[in-house]
Amino acid sequence: MRIALLAAALTALAVSASAQPKIDTGPISPQRLSADVKVLADARLAGRAPGGPGEAGTLAYLEAQFKAAGLKPAGDAGGWTQAVPLIRFRVDPAATRFALTSSGRTRPLAETKDVMVWTQRPVSRVQVEKAPLVFVGYGVTAPERGWDDFKGVDLKGKIAVVLINDPDFEAKPGEPVAGKFGGLAATYYGRWIYKFEEIARRGGLGCIIVHETAGAAYPWSTVVASNGDSYDVVRTDADKVHPLIQGWMQRDLAVQLFKQAGLDFEAEKVRARTYGFRPVALKGASFSADFPVKTDRLTSHNVLAEIPGTTHPDETVTFAAHWDAFGQGPPDASGDTVRHGAIDDGMGVAGVLEIARAFSHGPRPQRTLVFGVWTAEERGLLGSEYYATHPKFPLATSVANFTMDVVQTAGPSRDLVLVGNGKSSLDKDLAAAAAKQHRTITPDPHPEKALFYRADHFSVAKRGVPTELIMGMAAGPDLLAGGRAAGDKWVNDYTTRCYHQVCDNWSAAWDLRGAAQDIDLFYEVGKALANSREWPTWNAGSEFKAVREKTAALRK
Repeated sequence: MRIALLAAALTALAVSASAQPKIDTGPISPQRLSADVKVLADARLAGRAPGGPGEAGTLAYLEAQFKAAGLKPAGDAGGWTQAVPLIRFRVDPAATRFALTSSGRTRPLAETKDVMVWTQRPVSRVQVEKAPLVFVGYGVTAPERGWDDFKGVDLKGKIAVVLINDPDFEAKPGEPVAGKFGGLAATYYGRWIYKFEEIARRGGLGCIIVHETAGAAYPWSTVVASNGDSYDVVRTDADKVHPLIQGWMQRDLAVQLFKQAGLDFEAEKVRARTYGFRPVALKGASFSADFPVKTDRLTSHNVLAEIPGTTHPDETVTFAAHWDAFGQGPPDASGDTVRHGAIDDGMGVAGVLEIARAFSHGPRPQRTLVFGVWTAEERGLLGSEYYATHPKFPLATSVANFTMDVVQTAGPSRDLVLVGNGKSSLDKDLAAAAAKQHRTITPDPHPEKALFYRADHFSVAKRGVPTELIMGMAAGPDLLAGGRAAGDKWVNDYTTRCYHQVCDNWSAAWDLRGAAQDIDLFYEVGKALANSREWPTWNAGSEFKAVREKTAALRK
C-alpha cells in the first residue's frame, strides 16, 4: 500500500513540471520529459540505489507509466520486472598484504599507493604466494585485425602484466600497427574489462594492468576511488570471466620491475606494438597476495515492457536506459545528501518512457518493441549484463538496441554528437533522420575516452547486437543559442560539478527541446526498422562483426 501511494504521489508530482516553448520534436514532449525526471529525481526515491530504499518506489513509477501507455509486461513470470541477483565484494585496503619479489629481494606493496588489487570471485580469502609474472603486451587477441599478443603462452598459475589501451594507441606514423585499432579511437580491446576477461579465458591466475594516465584516460585517483568495493552479477562461471587477481600497478613500479628483470619498460612497450611480439617472463619476478574478502548478496530489478509485433513478433527493436543512481552520500552546502541522478540517467529513462508513449498512440509495428530500464549500471553495467546473459528475447534476432545515458538539457542544437560513430550501418539511418530535422550528426571528438564501452548498450553490443548510443557528456552540441562553445560549457559544467554528485538534480530552468529532438531521432529510426525487413550490420573492422555473423542463419 505504501509503495502504491508513493507511486500515485510521484505521478501527481509529474504534472507540475514546467513547460518550454515548442519547436518540432515529433511525438516526444519536452514537458513530459521534464515531468518524468522531476519524479525520478525526487528525494523520496533516495538516489535510486539498487536494493536501496528508493528502488520499490522507482519500480512502481516505471510500471505505472508503462501500464498507462498500454504496454505489456515482459519480465519474470508475466510481470514487469526481471530479478537481478547481485554480489558485492569488499576488500579492506588496511587488511591487505601484497609483495613483489624481484632480483632475490621482496618488497611489500601498499594497496591504493603502489597497487590497487581486488577479486570478483566468490571466495572468503585470496592467498597467492610468489606467482610468476609474465608480460603479455596489451593482452589482446583480435583475429579480424590479425593480432595476437599471446602466441600460445601458458598462463596457468601466473599473473599477466598488461598495458592499458590498444596496441596502436602510442604508435608512431610508419609503425605497422599504426591505425589498425583506430588510433586514438579506443576499441573494446583497450578496455580494462576486456583485458581481465581475456586473461580469465586463458586460465591466468591474475591480471595486473600498468596504469598510465593518457592510456587509461583517467588518473590514479580514479583507479583507487572504489576503496576496495566492487559489484558483479551472481555467476555460476565467475572463473571464466574474472581471474582470481584483478588490479592495477603504478607506472613507476612497473618501470622498476622491468629494470630488475633486465628489461627497459619503454623499449618493451615499443616491442609490444609489433605483430611479432611474444610474451616474456619477467625473470625472477613474482607477486604475492593475502587478503580477506567480504561478500554481500542482494537482489535488484530490471523493468521490461513490450509492444508485440504484428507479423514478426520474434524480432525485436529495443530502447533502453538505466534507472539506478548513486543513492546518498556526503551532504552539499545545503545539507542535501541525495545524489538525485536527474541527468544521469533520469533523462534517459524519461526518453524510454516517451518513446513508449509515442508508439502506443500509433499502429502496432511489424516487429516487437522492447523497453528495458536497467538496474546497477553505475556498478558496472550489471543490470544490462544480466539481461544479456538471461535475455527475455533472443539476442540473435534483436534488430537493434538504442540506449540513452545522459541526454543534454541545454536546448535545441544543430547536431547530435554521436559516441561510437562509424561502427555500424545504423549511423546512416540516424544521419538520414537528423537531416529531416535539418540537423547533422557530429562524430565524437574524443574517442580516446572510450565512452562507447561505458554504457549499457555495450552488454548486448559485445554479443553482436548493433547499437546506437546517446551520451550527452561526450562533447558539447552546436546549440542554437551560443553554438559549440555554449554546448561545451554545458558539458564541462555538468561533468566537473554535478556528474554523480548531489547537484545532478531536476531544474525548472532546463530547456529540453533539444533533448526531445535527440530522442525523436531514436524513435524515428526505431520505427522504420520495426516496420521493415532490414537487419543493421556492424561495419567492416568492428570487433563485434564476427560475433554477429555467427548467428546470421537465424535472421531471414
